[in-house]
Amino acid sequence: MTTIKQILEQKGYAVESVGPEDMVLDALRLMDEADIGAVMVMSGEAIEGIFTERQYARKVFLVGRASPTTPVGDVMEPNVICVASDQTVKACMALMTEKRIRHLPVVDDGRLVGLVSIGDLMKSMIDEHQFNIDQLVQYVRG
Repeated sequence: MTTIKQILEQKGYAVESVGPEDMVLDALRLMDEADIGAVMVMSGEAIEGIFTERQYARKVFLVGRASPTTPVGDVMEPNVICVASDQTVKACMALMTEKRIRHLPVVDDGRLVGLVSIGDLMKSMIDEHQFNIDQLVQYVRG
C-alpha cells in the first residue's frame, strides 16, 4: 500500500501558506503563481486554517466580499482535517470522500510537513494500478 510519505517524497514537501491577516487577494495570487487550489493559513508553525478555491467561491465571491480588503482569517476553514504521513492513500481517499474535501495537510509530530490533494492521490492510485497491470501482462507473456 502506498503511503502519503511516498507521495510527498515524489511530489515534494513544500507547502504554500499565508497568515490569517493576509488579504484574500494575496492568497489568490499565491495560489495562481504556484498553480495550486489551496494554501495553509499559518501563525508561525501553528495551523490556523486552510483557504481553498471553495472558500473563495462560497465565502467571498458569492456573498459580494472584496478580495483586496477581506482577511483570509475571516473566510478560511478553521476546522482543518489532517493526516499523518504513514496513512495509506486508500485511507486518505476514503476520508476525503466522506468529508467532501480536496486537500489534506500532512502533520507529523505536531508539525506541518506537507499537503496532498485529491489529484495527488488519484495519480498515485492510477500509477499503482498501471504497475499491477504491467506485472500481470509480463506474467501472462511468460
